[in-house]
Amino acid sequence: MNQMETYWQECLQILRDNLSGSAYRTWFEPIVPLEYENKVLVLQVKSQYVVEYIEENYIDLLGKVLVRVFGRGIRLEYRVLIDSRSGAGSTIPSEGVEQLPKRSLTGERYEIRREVGVSDLDSQLNSQLTFGNFVEGECNKLSRTAGVTIATSPGKTIFNPLFIFGGSGVGKTHLLNAIGNMIKQEHPGKRVLYVSANTFMVQYQDAVVNNKVNDFVNFYQTVDVLLVDDIQYWADKKGTQNTFFFIFNHLHQSGKQLVLTSDKSPVELKGLEDRLITRFKWGLLAEIKKPDFQLRKDILKSRIYHDGLDISEDIINYIAENVRDNIRDLEGVLASLLAHSTLANQQINMELTEQIVSRIVELKSPDMTLDHITEVVCEHFGIDAKQLYAQSRKREIAQARQVAMYMAKKLTECPLVEIGKKMGGRNHATVLHAIRTVTEQIEYDAFLRRSVKQIENQLMN
Repeated sequence: MNQMETYWQECLQILRDNLSGSAYRTWFEPIVPLEYENKVLVLQVKSQYVVEYIEENYIDLLGKVLVRVFGRGIRLEYRVLIDSRSGAGSTIPSEGVEQLPKRSLTGERYEIRREVGVSDLDSQLNSQLTFGNFVEGECNKLSRTAGVTIATSPGKTIFNPLFIFGGSGVGKTHLLNAIGNMIKQEHPGKRVLYVSANTFMVQYQDAVVNNKVNDFVNFYQTVDVLLVDDIQYWADKKGTQNTFFFIFNHLHQSGKQLVLTSDKSPVELKGLEDRLITRFKWGLLAEIKKPDFQLRKDILKSRIYHDGLDISEDIINYIAENVRDNIRDLEGVLASLLAHSTLANQQINMELTEQIVSRIVELKSPDMTLDHITEVVCEHFGIDAKQLYAQSRKREIAQARQVAMYMAKKLTECPLVEIGKKMGGRNHATVLHAIRTVTEQIEYDAFLRRSVKQIENQLMN
């Protein structure tokens, strides 16, 4: 054993005494000292990710150990192994030892030889979820258009990453798969991978337990298009977040495409590191909102045509009017109707539809009209409907009018223009102001909060 190897073994002994067993085995035990000349120590590591992780988490400790064993003035370089057969690699100077000039390691790009091909990767995509059956509406137009653009030129647009957010069941997973499927079709040479955030987290935990974190990261760094679903599940998962941070950096700076989904916008996500949130906002943020009435009808008709069902326009309208929150519920209603029709040989009529819809969603009162809301509000505040519609600015009348507008927006799908027209010919801006006013006041006005709650209870019962 030469002097360099002897010194390095001394370093390892000190590191072993100061680190947990798993940390030492994962990050330092596999390192091979290659050469030591002119106060420059070259260490061979398996991947750029190892360099980034050590520089991020252990460079202070490593620097002190190297100075103690090798003496002051030592400089550190890493040799990233590119080809295990030839020993070829890329050399990277350390950022942290002996105050080398600071620069971003992740800003460098390295040509790494891959021994895996497209055919070796199962994309995990659902081939049934495509743009062909993703129905477009105002609520998802931006995200769908961005998705098609990305699928046409993955990694070459400003939409990187594309961050899609919205409530449960609005079509985020469908869109994510549609993007992946179109890329596979248009660019068969691309390595495309769809993964849920939960699956990614489980894979990472298994890698830690089996001391294969480097292999885990190396695999993800070979992907050309990474589609990650529901990243809100990474909240407070520091290890998962830290590992994904390095994967994200590598892919993004290598011109690879990332598409992420969440139930909230990046600024609303809790428990995620700021550096990740910042990167999520680098590209395009696209919200998918709840489907409006017309989109719900279009989705129903598309699914009905696909399933070969015979359903009347009245039934379609009834479903669209009552199943409002998400697309998943709409599909659930149609699946139940299909089952009753084919398995139980029942006719799809309004009675059967009402039964199925009532099991899937909480039905709103059939009397939930603007007239009914106005009637209940006026009764509660002890005023006449004519006063509500008039131009009076008396405080009690103005407040009742604002509450009526607020309840109309909350409990119906009437456009603001229609609500304003009903409330004495008010314009869109007036209705919007009324809604905001009531929303703010019920936060601190206990009397108004009780009144609104009582009115809502009466309307819903």
